[in-house]
Amino acid sequence: MGTESSDAVSNEQPFAGIRVIEFGQFIAVPFAAQLLAQGGADVIKIEALEGDPTRRLGQLVEGETRIYLSRNRGKRSLPLSLRHPRAAEVIDALLRDADVALTNFRPGLDKQLGLDADTLCDRYPRLIVGVVTPFGRAGPDAALAGMDIVVQARAGLMVANGRVDGERPMSGDPPSVDYMCATTLAYGVASALLRRERTGRGGAVHTSLMQAALTLNNNQMLRVESADGPIHAEALDRLAALREEGAGYAEQRAALPANRVRGMRQVYSCTYTTQDGWIAVACGSPKLRGAFAEAVGLDDPHLGQDSPELDDHYDALRERAERTIAAQSTADWERTFAAAGVPAADVKFPVELLGDAHADANAMFHDLDHPQLGPVRVLAPPLALDEDGFSPPPANAAFASETRAILSELGFDADEIETLIGDGVTRAV
Repeated sequence: MGTESSDAVSNEQPFAGIRVIEFGQFIAVPFAAQLLAQGGADVIKIEALEGDPTRRLGQLVEGETRIYLSRNRGKRSLPLSLRHPRAAEVIDALLRDADVALTNFRPGLDKQLGLDADTLCDRYPRLIVGVVTPFGRAGPDAALAGMDIVVQARAGLMVANGRVDGERPMSGDPPSVDYMCATTLAYGVASALLRRERTGRGGAVHTSLMQAALTLNNNQMLRVESADGPIHAEALDRLAALREEGAGYAEQRAALPANRVRGMRQVYSCTYTTQDGWIAVACGSPKLRGAFAEAVGLDDPHLGQDSPELDDHYDALRERAERTIAAQSTADWERTFAAAGVPAADVKFPVELLGDAHADANAMFHDLDHPQLGPVRVLAPPLALDEDGFSPPPANAAFASETRAILSELGFDADEIETLIGDGVTRAV
């Protein structure tokens, strides 16, 4: 196992004693490393000499931003000029006793720096190397740069999410692909560490933003050739014809086959306007659809069956449901649906969740005592392992303040450390 930091971690934590070296920017790799840190891993984040780019996006104090705080908690930071000729000796000192290295360099840069998975796995056989690429390792798009919104577009998720701005598709505000990729990477690292316990062998974990986007769109990423083949072929021909005609986005989207039956889309799994807001309902079984219909006073002998001749039936059913639900408040309908066993919820704005009593009752947030910013409310670890398996870490130290301590742990003496700082390989405050 890797060398532990000076702050001992509890053996109750699953990644206690595991050292992770993070070569990551933006979201996918940094958030994966934060998840591991919350499980007890000693994470050393390698940053440019001027700091991670997200340290400068809307600074609250020097080097600290909301974006940086959201995905870099529980880590120690080491500034390092990766292209400096002497950086290699620091990287070797970092990795020879590390357990995990995480990277999300732009395609090709990892090989230029000697930090590609093949090189690292050959050099450090017990090391787990976790790699995120935009579009995967092979194929015509493998060398392309890509971030969340670009990958959402390329992978069909933007269209599947259904958000539009006039006559063009648009992404949602949360970078969901990045976060799905991060959790997938953390799962892959945990799996590789478990395998290493059994075999003694490290290895490379590869995932991509595109794979994460396809996973999020899992419901639509399926084709039963006998049933769907002709339908999909017709839809592709129709799309090509519409594009040739110069049709707008809405018309093209309407030509796509739908996975959910019309009754579900129109009536049983959707949002409604109430007297004072909105409410979402989701009735995935005939029993739940029946409970919803009874609660709202609808007569539906079909309960979600689908065929073209039922389109008028579901249009009329939707209109009746809308009139009925609009006549009462959201709170009234929440009580009615709860009594009927129908899954339903008020539509909340994100800012409302930061003071939400239910979220607080389940410890979904953590109040961080930041030495410069004061109280900061952040998300707690997204899972629990008994009581202490995953825990919120304290605030990180100021950027570049840990350089000498980390290099000393790695075996560099005081003179060597000052030389590395003086030569611009690293920096310290």
